[in-house]
Amino acid sequence: MNTDTKVPESKFQIQKPSSKNINRLKIAAVLFTILGIALFVYFVVTVGFDEIMHGIGRIGFDGFALILFIYFLRICVRATAWKLSVYEPYKLEVRDTLPAVIIGEAMSSIIPLGILVSGTAKAVAVRKKVPLVVGLSSVATENLFYSLVTSIFIILGGIAFLRSFDLADGWRITIDVLIVAVFVMISFAVLMVLRQWHFASEICEKLYRKGFATNILESGRMQVRLFENLIYGFYRKYPKRFLPIFLLQVTFHLLGILEVLFILSRIGDAIPSLFTAFLLESISRVISITFKLIPFVIGVDEAGAQFVTETLALGAGIGVTLAIIRKGRILFWAMMGVLLILKRGLSFKEFTKARSEEEEKRKSGEKEKIR
Repeated sequence: MNTDTKVPESKFQIQKPSSKNINRLKIAAVLFTILGIALFVYFVVTVGFDEIMHGIGRIGFDGFALILFIYFLRICVRATAWKLSVYEPYKLEVRDTLPAVIIGEAMSSIIPLGILVSGTAKAVAVRKKVPLVVGLSSVATENLFYSLVTSIFIILGGIAFLRSFDLADGWRITIDVLIVAVFVMISFAVLMVLRQWHFASEICEKLYRKGFATNILESGRMQVRLFENLIYGFYRKYPKRFLPIFLLQVTFHLLGILEVLFILSRIGDAIPSLFTAFLLESISRVISITFKLIPFVIGVDEAGAQFVTETLALGAGIGVTLAIIRKGRILFWAMMGVLLILKRGLSFKEFTKARSEEEEKRKSGEKEKIR
């Protein structure tokens, strides 16, 4: 298929980080990575190397193989969601998106700032099947669904974590109100999609015209409108795909909870609860998003898991061991991604070049249409 496809101009475009901001991010990534390594060493020394190795030994080769398989299922879920996010007349199969997702995850995990090129890496990995702009738009659509479900998951996790404390009645009522508010917001968001309401972008536009937060809304209001156009346009064209993609993203997080539940059942003496696994996975999501600049979220992942397990009286060793075992899983699949990159003759330079070329197309007016 010829991938030199011209795309019509779009009124709105995705703003990319400037060179100045990229340099700042690079400095921050280096500093955070050094801090992460220091934290990792600290937790290993504090908990004790022997205790950690004992926990890892209780997993066994069969247990680790199951952990790898659970994550493979999570990759398949994201790959299927991406497949459903491709606009016709183009089409991708899971056999196309699956290795591309593994490559993207490898880029995101191994290198600082990998998150900036992971999406482009996925699109480059399938460009022999669909044009680059089609790959990028479908990745963006799938990421929007993922971000929406992840946000809900994190909010519910935070609320559940607060409910785990012995709080006064006033605080408990406040948390219950927050739970209701979350579900009301979710219901309202669903209604907005069904009715195609542009409330968010219209509010941003009115605030901008009145002079509020003009520095942020100068480009921010366009991004909100682009978000609406992408989601609403996708729903108009493929209403039957909307719910399956959403449920696939939910399944991705449920499999994460299952992974934590299994690891805790192997390394702990007590039978783990679903609530504990849910809290640990939600905290892990927060850390993965917040500290994505740090390769393998080294150090900070151990800190988050240790904080939760100590709070729930499970012990610091359980949390740190859990994080290290999951890090081993990340490392395995990252290496699989590197092997796929080498097998296909791809390179980091090619990913960044493709990203730069797409930016130039946007600047020259040859932009992807956001439907």
